[in-house]
Amino acid sequence: MTYDLYIGDRLFSSWSMRGWLMLEKFNLPYRSHMIGLYSGTMAQDMEPLAPARLVPALRMPDGTVVGESLAMAETLAERHPDAGLWPSDAAARATARWLCAEMVAGFSALRGECAMQLRNVWEGFTPSEATLSDLERIETLWAHARSVSGADQGPLFGAYSLADVFYTPVAARIIGYGLPVSEANRAYCMELLSDPIVRQWRAMGLTVVYDTFPYAQDLPSSPWPVVGVSAAKPVSGGPSVNAVCPYSGKPVTEFLELDGQCWGFCNPFCRNKTVADPEAWPKFAAMRAAVNDS
Repeated sequence: MTYDLYIGDRLFSSWSMRGWLMLEKFNLPYRSHMIGLYSGTMAQDMEPLAPARLVPALRMPDGTVVGESLAMAETLAERHPDAGLWPSDAAARATARWLCAEMVAGFSALRGECAMQLRNVWEGFTPSEATLSDLERIETLWAHARSVSGADQGPLFGAYSLADVFYTPVAARIIGYGLPVSEANRAYCMELLSDPIVRQWRAMGLTVVYDTFPYAQDLPSSPWPVVGVSAAKPVSGGPSVNAVCPYSGKPVTEFLELDGQCWGFCNPFCRNKTVADPEAWPKFAAMRAAVNDS
């Protein structure tokens, strides 16, 4: 039983990130398919999923198409009751549903003014009063969630749930624009963005080069705080320490340099996602450790 998940550009599509996290974080089997949000092919790419018209969209194993993130969340939770998508406690579960529903319906100022981007942190951004009001409401909801769950740090309801999935792109906005929240909530945002799965999503997004960077601000920027500046860099040739790609096991054709060593990969995507964030990929880390320990 494998789902087909249709997503948009990873650096910018906050809703696609939510759809992906629902499947990836709860170990549900899926294949991902890219929809061209910025290439002009979105309408054509979405035609087989009609009447769904936005990403993410989910095709179930029987062919049924589910659009809209909250519908996807409830469908997956219903089909996989043991996966723990919602909190197990009834009060916590009801509260988590409330938080997700308000995320879907609300915070239009924050979403409109601070489009999600995962490349860097904008310095000196000044949020509007409406965005500040949205942030205040978000902090109120997070505090309420913690009062219900008793979790004073980490995931909102103690164990990672769909509530954390739905607010991860909010965390990206808070960090990416340097928005004012409490130190405790900033730490929660950084914890969400430091998750290896989220780092992998960002690293894959950084493999795409845009002629004009969407949602650019006329502001100075600083490196993304979770990763900083990657020490890896692409190089044109080997020889590499390894003969086969750590991800596919296929012969290497593309190369990067890291800490004075050359490493090989089977295609540019494998190489470039590793260049973006070498520490995000357990298979690459295991290969490095095995070589360096030998």
